[in-house]
Amino acid sequence: MTDISDYIVSIARNAREASHALARSTAEQRISCLHIIAQQLRAHRSDIIQANATDMANARESGLSDAMLDRLMLDEKRIEKMAVSIDQIADQPEVVGKIENEYTRPNGLVVARMRIPIGVIAIIYEARPNVTSDAAALCLKSGNAVILKGGKEAFHSNCAIAHIIQDALAHHGLPREIVSFVETTDREAVSVLIRQNDFIDLLIPRGGEGLIRFVVQNATIPTIQHFKGVCHIFVEKTADIDQAIPILLNAKCQRPGVCNALETLLLDSGLPRDAQKRLLQSLADKNVVLHADSSLYSDFASDFETMVPATEEDWPKEYLSLDVAVRRVDGIEGAIDHITRYSSLHTESVLTRDEDVASRFLREVNSSTVLVNASTRFADGGELGLGAEIGISTTKLHAFGPMGCEDLTTRKFIVRGTGQIRVL
Repeated sequence: MTDISDYIVSIARNAREASHALARSTAEQRISCLHIIAQQLRAHRSDIIQANATDMANARESGLSDAMLDRLMLDEKRIEKMAVSIDQIADQPEVVGKIENEYTRPNGLVVARMRIPIGVIAIIYEARPNVTSDAAALCLKSGNAVILKGGKEAFHSNCAIAHIIQDALAHHGLPREIVSFVETTDREAVSVLIRQNDFIDLLIPRGGEGLIRFVVQNATIPTIQHFKGVCHIFVEKTADIDQAIPILLNAKCQRPGVCNALETLLLDSGLPRDAQKRLLQSLADKNVVLHADSSLYSDFASDFETMVPATEEDWPKEYLSLDVAVRRVDGIEGAIDHITRYSSLHTESVLTRDEDVASRFLREVNSSTVLVNASTRFADGGELGLGAEIGISTTKLHAFGPMGCEDLTTRKFIVRGTGQIRVL
């Protein structure tokens, strides 16, 4: 084996051993450790910012896009948000050992399901250093050891955060390997890591579509999939336009480089023409390029310098930039048909004042997060009350949507008897 193979196998084996020690820890011990981690992130924020400055300088030199630079950047506000997320995770109700679905069989056996950790989870991610603290906190709370493999863009930031977490574990008498960090940027490390099925129970890749497809196609370990976020908003004919405009601007413009940003806007053909124009104008005023279908282009191209004709390639596209595909559809039927054909199963929203339309949209659109009269930006573990998320699953096994602590557990049957034996 090569040196990198030996290194990765050693990390995976040590994480498996550490998971056994973690299984013997108490909920109180894990909670206390999480609060210490949050405190230490705050205490060492200047060190983290300094490490991040190195990453940012390298990223600019290598020509990273503005969207990627935004994902990479850490400042005091973002570090505080990371710490708050950890405190929130620590204070969530305990999920490990939770008893569910208890019932008594006719023979007197008491049957129930108990929540247990998955075991060892590997997270492979790109230029988002907050994933380091979010993933570590969620795994620690749910009783799982975790192996973190960040991208080269955030290497120094990730190292600084991971070492703070490992020091807190050691302070609580827990193995540092409960949170293992792969301290190499060698690309071969990923290829080796995703085949350690003797030691790793679940892979969660987070990043660009290319990374995720590589992991899914080459891993020998069960993998959570989330290839891209083609998020839709359908503005139905009864929508409150004054309410819709800030929702659209938030969904598209607040952070266009994230997976829950708006990528396709569907306008009900029943919306008055002046309402359609107001919606498009609000986006054009923010320099959003409008990739419009032939109907909208014919009506409005002369009004907007940022409008261009859409092609078939625009409908399934994740721009991650100030671009949006725009299409007229015939009511909710047309909206659902379009979403069913082009959705990545990430997030969809309907803006309407018709409760029947809202209910139908919630019922018939089967993406992982479906909203009514709200921005797609709420498809996020922290915003949905999970404290943070380990990732977003757009496949339906074993989790769907933003994944929190409960999604990092599985269930076993527990059975209590009084001497029963099976007759047949």
